[in-house]
Amino acid sequence: MSQVLEQLLNALVIGSFYALVALGYSMVYGIIRLINFAHGDLYMLGAFFGYSALLLLGKTFLGTGVTGILAAMLTAMALTGGLGVLVERIAYRPLRGSPRIILLITALGMSLFLENAVMVFKPWGASFRVYPVTLGRAGFDLFGVHIGYAHLAIFAMALFLMAGLHLFVEKSVWGKAMRAVAFDREAAQLMGINANRMISMGFFLGSIMAAAAGVMAGLYYGQINFLMGFLVGLKAFTASVLGGIGNLPGAMLGGMLLGVLEVFGTSAVGGQWKDVFAFGALILILVFKPTGLLGERTAGRM
Repeated sequence: MSQVLEQLLNALVIGSFYALVALGYSMVYGIIRLINFAHGDLYMLGAFFGYSALLLLGKTFLGTGVTGILAAMLTAMALTGGLGVLVERIAYRPLRGSPRIILLITALGMSLFLENAVMVFKPWGASFRVYPVTLGRAGFDLFGVHIGYAHLAIFAMALFLMAGLHLFVEKSVWGKAMRAVAFDREAAQLMGINANRMISMGFFLGSIMAAAAGVMAGLYYGQINFLMGFLVGLKAFTASVLGGIGNLPGAMLGGMLLGVLEVFGTSAVGGQWKDVFAFGALILILVFKPTGLLGERTAGRM
């Protein structure tokens, strides 16, 4: 029983990473109906920005403690969010009226560009980078289960970010304007809403969620590399489809379910099957419920 609870805690942590990245997929798709395959690379860039920020902050009074980690995370989120807006501005906006296949190809091209840019960027490069701070196994035992402080902190931070995003989208004026653009862009513009600004905001919010996940993954796994966003991006896309792409609560649910499926499946049949569960779930959901668990049927086609 204790082993099951420990695995559940690991699943929630990994599921948090998938859920945060999946939110970006769902936000962008919900607003402009684009599958942004470069989004996983923003997760990777967030991890690298956090890595560099921690190296620099470690030499200042902030250090690499809790304050330094939070400062590094905020720095990574701000830089990645700005980069997400820039990607939308230079790569997607000029093609917004083009057929969707053109946008999909552009997204794949942007993904390759970002990966290779990080690979040739001298301070980062192609080699694995060890994160300046790794989280220890310190924690406490509860009913025979070892609960690490790091696990709790990552899970709590992920919940805080997801709840904050949900409240922003549902309650704020800006969030309502974003939903209006997603529902009917032309009507929203007639009502005085700047659609371009709302679309940029969608990219910004999705990017900062991915950056936060990237920093937390760097702290959790202890190392990063320029290809780390590829597989996580595909799994986060799977999570968003599982929950219902375009639906933010669905993306959170899908990420958590995918984390649980992956951890318990790996525990049952071995680590070599780890990726099979995610893509098996994608096939099953597309066959039996293509709208996802919380998604709604729409008239649009990919």
